[in-house]
Amino acid sequence: MKDKKFTVRDFKAFKARGEKIAMLTAYDYSMAKLLDDAGVDSLLVGDSLGMTMLGYENTLQVTMEDMIHHTKAVRRGTKNAFLIADMPFLSYHITIEEAVRNAGRFVREALTDAVKVEGGVEMAETIKAIVRAQIPVVAHIGLTPQSVNVFGGFKVQGKSLDQAKKLIEDALAVQEAGACAIVLECIPAKLAKVISEKLEIPTIGIGAGPDCDGQVLVIQDMIGMFKTFTPKFVKQFASVGEQIEAAAETYIREINSGAFPGPEHTFGIDDEVLEKLY
Repeated sequence: MKDKKFTVRDFKAFKARGEKIAMLTAYDYSMAKLLDDAGVDSLLVGDSLGMTMLGYENTLQVTMEDMIHHTKAVRRGTKNAFLIADMPFLSYHITIEEAVRNAGRFVREALTDAVKVEGGVEMAETIKAIVRAQIPVVAHIGLTPQSVNVFGGFKVQGKSLDQAKKLIEDALAVQEAGACAIVLECIPAKLAKVISEKLEIPTIGIGAGPDCDGQVLVIQDMIGMFKTFTPKFVKQFASVGEQIEAAAETYIREINSGAFPGPEHTFGIDDEVLEKLY
């Protein structure tokens, strides 16, 4: 457990020292508290909550109200970790003024430390405006889930020369715009290394290899909550889903057999009191 608050200044400081940044997603109070107590550097309330918590097919249905609601809960469980909230689809695309207003809602209503914005060169002016409003921004390039329809699915990005050059341009543009860190998702490891070496701000990889300045995973993937699909880049550090399912099965059996609740789980009453009820 870490007793020191991770701040926006620590992003560059960690990179300068060669110290890796550990980030995980969280979507509720109880999980946030566990991860914060474990000493994670940063918590991301990702719009991935659309799939992990709300059962949506992708992130596109997630609203500002969804994000604010879950971010407030995570904030209440977070003491030292740097808290980042995803700006959901269409919350920062229409006008820069609206983007700044929505980013401000996260800071004012959910007490976030930063917001995350998907996109590179095309989002540079938006990032600049949000930063001018004194709100730290984490950028996100590569496989950006809100662009899933443009990409034609969840596919690795940056494998061709043109794509690789574009990602480098994107990374430099968001750094110039004032981003404090940048998430690199699903890009070749060697390209992520090139980008990490070119930038002064840290890169946070998810499916981008070991040479990024930090790593992030969706907590449900990391602890093995789901059995249906595990992305290639995920390492499961536990099998919590299996444990929950096994516990529920045991619970059902013990209710049916009468083993639960046992005497140790019940409360007593004086027989004299009972007699007066009849």
